[in-house]
Amino acid sequence: MPSRLHIRQITHAKTDVRSMRISIITATYNSAATIRDTVLSVKAQSYESVEHIIIDGGSTDGTLDILKEYQHIGRISSEPDRGMYDAMNKGIGMANGDVIGILNSDDFYAGPKVLEKVSEAFASTEIDAVYGDLDYVDATDANLLVRSWRSGRYVQDAFKWGWMPPHPTFFVRKEIYEKYGGFNLNMGTAADYELMLRFIHRQGIRMAYLPEVLVKMRSGGASNASLTARLKANQNDHKAWKENDLEPYWFTLYLKPLRKISQFLVR
Repeated sequence: MPSRLHIRQITHAKTDVRSMRISIITATYNSAATIRDTVLSVKAQSYESVEHIIIDGGSTDGTLDILKEYQHIGRISSEPDRGMYDAMNKGIGMANGDVIGILNSDDFYAGPKVLEKVSEAFASTEIDAVYGDLDYVDATDANLLVRSWRSGRYVQDAFKWGWMPPHPTFFVRKEIYEKYGGFNLNMGTAADYELMLRFIHRQGIRMAYLPEVLVKMRSGGASNASLTARLKANQNDHKAWKENDLEPYWFTLYLKPLRKISQFLVR
């Protein structure tokens, strides 16, 4: 089914920004090398009504010892799971916030006012989700920029042209998860793509775009680890359309990886 227009320009406040709670879900597994940066970036946020939930898959490398150092973390759960997206689903189920964001264990917020700006976007517009831009940084040197993902405003049928927002910048009202479901564990590394395709393109949720870098991500994700991984990811992307009874253009899934080329040009 075609999606509706998602960007609404509404200037009057609809929600008291101080009363809106944001839940941040972080899935971890042997993340000792990077988790401290992730946790500290949440702790540093100027917005106070934040709940940070850590869902750990049973780490054995000291990750849990690091997490215990930070009293601001709302909840830490550690048990075997079926992977990152299963952990995210668990976190969403535990969340008490009005809005949910996902921050991976090797990512961190670009500055201390990210969640404040996200909350203001939700408060001043009648929307279901907020997204922004993302910078990829070197895996060992977070000060070294590798590529820049500039999302741009959503336009109708943008997914058919290979578009998608960076998932770590995608903040969604909890009621949307309750209405349309969480991550589909059958989608492999395309589970985040399938969820956003379902929410945005199929269900037509209303969105606002923050045209600034919200998250910095260390390069080297699982879907881009090798040519084989990239081909598998492409297969899973196709599966995501089929799962939602949607028909992409014949070139849609070729454009999606090709759009990444421009990210190396925006520096």
